[in-house]
Amino acid sequence: MRSVAFKNIFIYRLSREVNWSAAEVSDALSKFVFTPCGSQDTAKVGWTPVLGDNLTHEYRGFLLIQHKREEKILPSQVLKEELQKKVLKLEEEQARKLKKTERDCLKDEVLHSLLPRAFTRKSLAKILIDRSNHLVFVEASSAKKAEDQLALLRKSLGSLPVIPFTPREPLEITMTEWFKNGFPAGFTAGEDATLKALFDDGGAVRCNKVDLQSDEIMSHIEAGKVATTVAINWMDRASFRVNDDMSIKALTFCDDLYDQNDDIDREDVAQRFDADFVLFTGELSALFNALVEAIGGEAER
Repeated sequence: MRSVAFKNIFIYRLSREVNWSAAEVSDALSKFVFTPCGSQDTAKVGWTPVLGDNLTHEYRGFLLIQHKREEKILPSQVLKEELQKKVLKLEEEQARKLKKTERDCLKDEVLHSLLPRAFTRKSLAKILIDRSNHLVFVEASSAKKAEDQLALLRKSLGSLPVIPFTPREPLEITMTEWFKNGFPAGFTAGEDATLKALFDDGGAVRCNKVDLQSDEIMSHIEAGKVATTVAINWMDRASFRVNDDMSIKALTFCDDLYDQNDDIDREDVAQRFDADFVLFTGELSALFNALVEAIGGEAER
């Protein structure tokens, strides 16, 4: 299941019903297929096949697509040193100090001269669209990256009516109540949390590999701090951190789930991918539904 499972997830709600077919989505994405950086590009993004040549993968209302980004790696120190060489040479030749506008132009020239020789970094991220339940799960390590992926999807489809999933009650209040009154059924405390004061000048406490139900943690809660990140375990099936923006980080499923389809011949890539996708979507849906119930439901739309 590792080939399809997400580790970091931002969750969005489709604000109206959509009737995209896999074929329609594939056709829309095909106009924005990923192409590598050219010599003068600093970064390129686009869609890349999920499996084989297919830009989408479908199962019972779920639609999986894959975003690819390539960016040039140009250390600021390298740019600074090359620019300084050029500046010193010109100032010596012209016997004067360069103006700021001249330095800026020179910086652009140096940047363009270095780009063709720069190394590149590539990254893949998946988006799972649950058309039956009107949800979008975006694999991303930050809200900015999630929004960037959705921006390209919106551009590809022409429109994308999504809003961040919003709990009925502020999540930091709900999670703080877990420390006071016990964790909800099916969930147990992990070993990491971030506790913040309600006011900025109160600071934050980041707890790593500690007993979250210890007296030390409770003293912070009693002093008025609220939980903005909490590591939790679900039914011995998964562990993750949930944040006050409803994002999920470091999602890990139990080994039995990861290994469940190991009886399928690894050379049969398509069959293994299908089986892993069915397993992952089922587990993610069950986890999401349990989490929504644990936080008191979704805000009215």
